Amino acid sequence: MDTHVHFVLYGEFDECNRFVHEYIRRTSMYIQTRHGERNKLDKVAISHQTVDNDLYLKTVICYVVKNAPAGGLPYMAYDYPWSSGPLYFRLSGSWSSPAWTMPSVLNYYLSGKSGRSAKRVLKTHEKGLDDVLMKDGIIFPGEYVAVKVVERLFKTCKSYNYFLCKTREDDVDAKGGSISHLTIPMREMRQYKNELCKEMFGVSGIKSLDSAKRLRLAKALRARYNSSVKQIVRLCGLVYDEVKTRIT
Repeated sequence: MDTHVHFVLYGEFDECNRFVHEYIRRTSMYIQTRHGERNKLDKVAISHQTVDNDLYLKTVICYVVKNAPAGGLPYMAYDYPWSSGPLYFRLSGSWSSPAWTMPSVLNYYLSGKSGRSAKRVLKTHEKGLDDVLMKDGIIFPGEYVAVKVVERLFKTCKSYNYFLCKTREDDVDAKGGSISHLTIPMREMRQYKNELCKEMFGVSGIKSLDSAKRLRLAKALRARYNSSVKQIVRLCGLVYDEVKTRIT
């Protein structure tokens, strides 16, 4: 998503926490290199919740896979390129197969590069990564997603499709997560947010607004569009707990 990212991670909390912070650090480096914006993700909010049984694990996986279409993006759950959804229960070699299942497409390995070039691409000094598969400048998700584990968890394609259909965002909220239902897609809400900024403060965006004005904007978004706390936090650049106590 262009506003947030979800990971379903397996490991001890300290390991998972280090991974998420390293992901943020590397993404921030990329943004600086590509767009010249320093410390872009310094204040990004991180939240987590424990997945403690198989039923909830299935629910969370399907929630993440469905996140893009639920947020209003024009993709099917199994077509969104920044998701693991396209990896599960796919049959290669037929006309309906995604292009990445074709051997002739996934033919770029780091083994074709010198050791120094490979380290530069992956931004790491780790060894043993010479055969990492890449496509369109990114590491192929099949390299790091535990596809077979997920397929064994669901057992059948029928079960996977059943959970995709039945999983609701409320199922994740009820477990104690901080993910709220987005009543209006983010793309539309950004437009409404900018219109409100113009109406209330005479500016076209939130960059020049202090915290007090952002909170006023948050209350207006809540009152006018019934926006969720999570959505308002993303739109207004505020802290989740502060918004929750002020507008609910």
